Amino acid sequence: MPKITDLYDDDRPREKIAKKGVETLSNRELISAILGRGVSGRDVTKISADIEKILDKTGGDPSYKELLEVTGMGMAKAAQIVAVFELSRRYMEDDGKVVKISCPEDVLPVVEDIRSKQQEYFICITLNGACEVIKRHTISKGLLNQSLVHPREVFADAIVERCASVILVHNHPSGNLKPSQADLDVTKRLCNSGNILGIEVLDHVIVTTKGWVSLKKEGLMPESV
Repeated sequence: MPKITDLYDDDRPREKIAKKGVETLSNRELISAILGRGVSGRDVTKISADIEKILDKTGGDPSYKELLEVTGMGMAKAAQIVAVFELSRRYMEDDGKVVKISCPEDVLPVVEDIRSKQQEYFICITLNGACEVIKRHTISKGLLNQSLVHPREVFADAIVERCASVILVHNHPSGNLKPSQADLDVTKRLCNSGNILGIEVLDHVIVTTKGWVSLKKEGLMPESV
């Protein structure tokens, strides 16, 4: 694997972007362009190769912690990478289209990207009075439990956006669609909190690569109090 300094100027990632366009770069070259340079004893091309492996493994969703484990990656460079992917994700989600939710199936396109994730994602979709999507919010990544999915985190944006209701969604990386007791407990807690705030939790949908299940459709949503 050649070092950056061994390449002709026009073949170096940043110079290549200027001369030939960003679309001509390989994934590894794009990573090198973001990082700029390596560290003493480790060239940026080798660091980029390790990051590319992480991207392949995580489906393009690297975690800050995973990136820090790469030799030659410090806090600043790891932050650069996750910031680029987060910014890209936000713009992809906010495409300006009005999405109306009238049944659980309508939720699926909004969360299609998390179905194949290797980590568990908990999403809160805020809706206006016409059941149109205001925004999709990622509440947590990792195992679903009551400490990570706290009502304060779930409803903070919902309150600011003055939404009428929310739909909860999370994925099961295992592929098992059966709601766990933790799923049901978290749902009950959030429904109770929503009732107090005047923000109805319409449904909690679990998705996998194999399918989906709606707690409302299955009769597993807590009754309003």
